[in-house]
Amino acid sequence: MASYFARRLLLVLPTFLGVTLMVFAVTRFVPGGPVERMIAQAQQMEAKGGGTSRVGASALSESQIQELKEYYGLDKPIFVSYVQWLWKVFHLDLGNSSRYNEPVWGLIKDRFPVSIFYGLVTLVLTYGVCVPLGVIKAVRHKSKMDNATSVLVFIGYAVPNYVVGILLLVLFASTWEVFPLSGFTGDGFSEMTLFGKTKDLLWHAALPLSAYMAGSFAVMTFLTKNSLMDNLAADYVRTAIAKGLDFKRAVLRHALRNSLIPIATSFGNEISLILSGSFLVETIFNINGFGLLGYESVVERDYPVVMGILVLSSLLFLIGNILSDVCVALVDPRVKFQ
Repeated sequence: MASYFARRLLLVLPTFLGVTLMVFAVTRFVPGGPVERMIAQAQQMEAKGGGTSRVGASALSESQIQELKEYYGLDKPIFVSYVQWLWKVFHLDLGNSSRYNEPVWGLIKDRFPVSIFYGLVTLVLTYGVCVPLGVIKAVRHKSKMDNATSVLVFIGYAVPNYVVGILLLVLFASTWEVFPLSGFTGDGFSEMTLFGKTKDLLWHAALPLSAYMAGSFAVMTFLTKNSLMDNLAADYVRTAIAKGLDFKRAVLRHALRNSLIPIATSFGNEISLILSGSFLVETIFNINGFGLLGYESVVERDYPVVMGILVLSSLLFLIGNILSDVCVALVDPRVKFQ
């Protein structure tokens, strides 16, 4: 098994290089890069100032445009620029944002607490609630509890998470004023006690977390239920019960462990959601997370930030795939990685 994981770790580097090179090349061919955006901004400023430049003329001189291209590495071939960018990444330098004129790592680091908090809490709640709920639904199949929870879960899956966020915001924040309208924390958060900070953080996070988990609850719940029902109908479970093992132990000791295999397979991929987030939910609740930052960076053609987020998300996704294999090996003793 050790040799298998060693080979998987060696595959991380070429996969990372392939993903980043492809996206880096796409950013070069897509029109409206940072230089074009600065030219458009200069033209708008000149027009507001009463300039007389004709339509379509550049507000920057050729030398200024050339300096901007050299600054962003747009004056070199794609492969040369990519190697230079990659060399900086290996030295933990993600470059400077063309929109904020700040280091990319600083922009990303400011959003770490928000994204990690929502990502980890969503992950823990999703597995902590959906797996037990799926087990109960499988054991009590076609009962009133199973039918009622199925209706609720399907409604949550059918309605997009941003629509759920809007409904929660209108009802609980605007109409009934139970929760705050937006923000990650309230005013004077730094001056609160530990209990006050925890209470304020959970108070602000209640609605966004509900919107985050609306869709993932259905997938995980029914994946657990269907997998467990298949194993409960298997011959080895019926044989164990026929030999005198009570039903509860047959479920917990035998059927449940095999039912966790598909869940363990997808566990590593869920890790990448810690950084991805949802820009629609973050926009609705005014949360400065990675989802909103990535969306704004793509819209504004802030390619250094786009590439910086890609570096972190791709590495996290690749490591998550390896963690999925580890989880499968721990759950399923039949798996032997050669």
